[in-house]
Amino acid sequence: MIPLYHDFTGERVLVVGGGSVGARKARRFATEADVVVVSPGFADADFGGAERVRSEVAPDDVPAWFERVDPALAVAATDDAAVNAHVESEARERGVLVNRTDTHGERDPGSVVVPATVRDDPVVVSIATGGASPALSKYLREQVEDDIAGAGAMAELTGALRDDLQGRGVDPERRRDVVRAVVRSPDVWTTLRTGNAKPRQLIDDVLADVAPELLK
Repeated sequence: MIPLYHDFTGERVLVVGGGSVGARKARRFATEADVVVVSPGFADADFGGAERVRSEVAPDDVPAWFERVDPALAVAATDDAAVNAHVESEARERGVLVNRTDTHGERDPGSVVVPATVRDDPVVVSIATGGASPALSKYLREQVEDDIAGAGAMAELTGALRDDLQGRGVDPERRRDVVRAVVRSPDVWTTLRTGNAKPRQLIDDVLADVAPELLK
């Protein structure tokens, strides 16, 4: 599987299953998409503000829910393999992305694996094991969290620095060298992680350190 990022803004996600797995999936997508969770009952869990519809879902009911919700992604998260299989097959027939939570390993075209994710916006790091070991994904996510602290601020800083250098007419190769030096600077990372850095002053400080000729 090739990792891709998908923008679900304005899209709808159908989650069939209201247990702890369905709740986790709903929370993940509700930050961006409109999520509808259909289940005869719901776990005592946070569903991220998703719309919850209390209803039995038999295999023959699945097409009607696709018609009603018109999802961009369907999540099959029940403990009934027959229902999950119908959600999966209905999604394929309609060209809808599908995440089936009761299968692991090899997946058919159109399948989606929801990775463990670490965010320091605009930086996003995702970790997946192909569904083979969610526990390992979670462990690796925890390891990465500390490593990327400050990465969002670094992305914003280097983006502003690149624009600044381009505005000065600096040669592209020299721009790359300067930005690379900033990204690899322990002092800059330390400053960013304090949360007290002023971007304009920091850019000038960085240039004074790695490219003083550009401040002349």
